[in-house]
This record gives sequence, structure tokens and C-alpha cells, in this order.
Amino acid sequence: MAYKKIDQYFSFSDIAIQKNADKNRSLLFLRAIDNTIDWNPVENLLKKFYQTGKAKEGERAYSPLLLFKCFLLQKWFQIKSDPELESQINDRISFKSFLALPMDYPSPDHSTFSRFRKRISKEAMIQINSVLLKQFHQHGLSINEGVAVDARLVKSASHPVSNETLNELKKKAQLPENRPYELSSTS
Repeated sequence: MAYKKIDQYFSFSDIAIQKNADKNRSLLFLRAIDNTIDWNPVENLLKKFYQTGKAKEGERAYSPLLLFKCFLLQKWFQIKSDPELESQINDRISFKSFLALPMDYPSPDHSTFSRFRKRISKEAMIQINSVLLKQFHQHGLSINEGVAVDARLVKSASHPVSNETLNELKKKAQLPENRPYELSSTS
């Protein structure tokens, strides 16, 4: 494969950041996700559907898994544009860690995100999404997306209630004996 090789080394900044890593909630959140997900099936699907980077000649491409993880960050943290995603990756310790990018290694360019989005099929994204959701479900987890600091991985309390069950619960709540706090009109 002709993907960019990103050396996994520690720079002085990476070492300094590790001192306070246990106090960075965003970093801990993204590490928890990264450790929860088995990325191999996701990467295999991406390689099946994404043809860029397979040629032996030319500039090396970013791995499709790295670019896909960038899109997860964009979705989970509601980043509105590709230039903003590039900027956030370059700025945020937690994002760099999740993407396994050393602190002194730049983010992929915003145009790279755009090209990746155009080249990955809807079918591929549906299959990859299914694999991720299945893994989250197996671990009893769900993603609540929100603005940067509010995005979180949460343990699901229960399985979703069907519409039929929900309607039955609403009807039951309407019965007078289930509403002792209301005064009756006959008193």
C-alpha cells in the first residue's frame, strides 16, 4: 500500500502532555472510544471501498482509517467545515491522540477531507456505520453528539422502548389511579 507512514514517536511536547493527560476529559473520552472500537473491520471495509493510495507511484495518500476517524470527530463535535476540522485537529491534543498523530505532525489538508468524502460511497458508509453501531451496542454504549466538551460516550441504561410499549405506558399514566397528585373534581 502507498499510504503515508506516520512515525509513532514521542516528541518533547508529547511527553510533556502525558503528565496531565489524566486531567483532560476530552482526551480520556476519545481514548475510551479508541480502546472500545475494534478498528480492523472498519479499516478492512474502507480498504475494500476506497481505491486511493493503492498505486505504487505518486504521492502517498493518508490511510482511509485516519480520514474516517477525522470525519467521526467532525460529526461528534459538530465541526461545521473541513477547514475548521483541519484547524481543530492541529489545535487539540485529544484529536491528535485519537488520530495517532504526533503533536508536531500536521493535520491532513481540508481539501483531502473533501476528496475523501467524494470518493467514499454511500454503501461503504452504511456498512461502516453498521459495524460501529454494532460494536457500541455490544459494549452497551451510545454516542451523544454535542458541542466539543459535551460530546460523550455513555453507558446505555436500557434497550430502546418500542412505540407500542411507549403508547401503553402513556395510556397507563392517564388513568386516575396512577395520578394521585391530582384533586378529583367531585371533592
